[in-house]
Amino acid sequence: MSAVAVHSLWTTAAGPITKIDPPKIEYGQLSPTLIVVGAAIVGVLVEAFVPRKSRYYAQLFVSVVALCAAFAAVVALAADGYGTTKAHIAAMGAVAVDGPALFLQGTILLAALVGLFTFAERKLDPQAHGNHVDSFAAQAASVPGSDSEQAAVRAGFTTTEVFPLLLFAVTGMLIFPAANDLLTLFVALEVFSLPLYLLCALARRKRLMSQEAAVKYFLLGAFASAFTLFGIALLYGYAGSVSYATISQVVDGTLTTVDPALAGTMGNDALLLIGTALIVMGLLFKVGAVPFHMWTPDVYQGAPTPVTGFMAAATKVAAFGALLRILYVVLPGLRWDWRPVMWGVAIITMLGGAIVAITQTDIKRLLAYSSIAHAGFILAGVIATNPDGVSSVLFYLAAYSFVTIGAFAVVTLVRDAGGEATHLSKWAGLGRRSPPVAAVFAGFLLAFAGIPLTSGFAGKFAVFKAAAEGGAGPLVVVGVISSAIAAFFYIRVIVLMFFSEPRPEGPTVAVPSPLTMTAIGVGVAVTLVLGVAPQYFLDLAGQAGVFVR
Repeated sequence: MSAVAVHSLWTTAAGPITKIDPPKIEYGQLSPTLIVVGAAIVGVLVEAFVPRKSRYYAQLFVSVVALCAAFAAVVALAADGYGTTKAHIAAMGAVAVDGPALFLQGTILLAALVGLFTFAERKLDPQAHGNHVDSFAAQAASVPGSDSEQAAVRAGFTTTEVFPLLLFAVTGMLIFPAANDLLTLFVALEVFSLPLYLLCALARRKRLMSQEAAVKYFLLGAFASAFTLFGIALLYGYAGSVSYATISQVVDGTLTTVDPALAGTMGNDALLLIGTALIVMGLLFKVGAVPFHMWTPDVYQGAPTPVTGFMAAATKVAAFGALLRILYVVLPGLRWDWRPVMWGVAIITMLGGAIVAITQTDIKRLLAYSSIAHAGFILAGVIATNPDGVSSVLFYLAAYSFVTIGAFAVVTLVRDAGGEATHLSKWAGLGRRSPPVAAVFAGFLLAFAGIPLTSGFAGKFAVFKAAAEGGAGPLVVVGVISSAIAAFFYIRVIVLMFFSEPRPEGPTVAVPSPLTMTAIGVGVAVTLVLGVAPQYFLDLAGQAGVFVR
């Protein structure tokens, strides 16, 4: 048979050639994410080509410009109506551009910018061999305590890779709450998790504890990712699609066209319930809800404190955004199934975080259990399943994130010969030794406790009000009891700082550079402004609280 005949056989078997449509990507509407990922790639190139002495300033410049430009892009999109009237699904169904997505992206970018200032701090430790020292290992690849590590310290090496890692993490966090199909959700989850695993292992002091924290976070995070991926597979089997809209239609029974190849498994409720449970489990791991919280105290304690502050704020914002979108956009038809489970998770998270925090003797572990309790309070808003529920959660996340970064920035200032003095006994009498630092930290603790005229009170009031209106009154009672328990250990720290005698061998309070001062100042400003005059920001969150479907 001739070659021509064979060729004609192939073409006739293939049938008429269909035209492949090029993908339609709305680059302008994805610009916040594209700016950050572009800057992260530039940061990698800076590591490769810029001389070691200049890298720190180059990376800091690139990161600050990128985060500011991305935030400006978010504001421009919101001003152009993409949060309200023009809200739609972009990137061929992969990403939603709507109010919650833009609000959360703006919060993440501002939190990352404030967190970046704590990453760049180089004034807290005394200079080593004439070189400035930051919170990160001189050479991450060297064995702790080895000759190569000491040589790196003597040579004045710094791990400037932390800046592009932060930007890659932010890239994933920007996509995570805006993802509109399950595959995009999973890719975003991995993109922001992997840099965080690395950042946790880079502490300059207590290297072994830092590496242990990173390994724990990595292994447990890998399990959570596996659960999520398995859940995605089951939901795909149930609905025949990974698109949020299609899954929602199959759940509601409103889907009109069904692929005959998938008709056999579609609508199988076992796949739906198990798949949903597995995906929600993965997201609850990220927010640190009980019983998926076991990594939180160890990782918060072992990671470098600037990383802890950034992670505690930005990861919560991204993960709660994704959880809200899954429950409100994909599974509103399954509300009677997921609400009772979420009730249970919220109750044990609020009580568990608050009760276990009382027993802590390390300030970073105490703040970790405090963040677990806060995850429970935010879940009360998620359970509300009304428009106020979404807007109250958005407001709470914005208020909480800056206070958290500010609190961890204060922790970096209290130091002794071994670095940060995180044991609570070392903080005794801090109010007499350094009244301004102790007063600022006391303000942050009062905000965490939800005392009136702080942002914490406005946030708690908003989520509890939404929960009560959504028929979750008993949950609000548990929340108020948990808040009272939590107030005990916050006020205990304040009493320790102001009403105990300072120890003669106690720690000193380092004088930071303007970078950390800015991070703490932003935390104080947000605490006061959102506490005294929250209405504008509550209205902003209310306008941004509608998901595009």
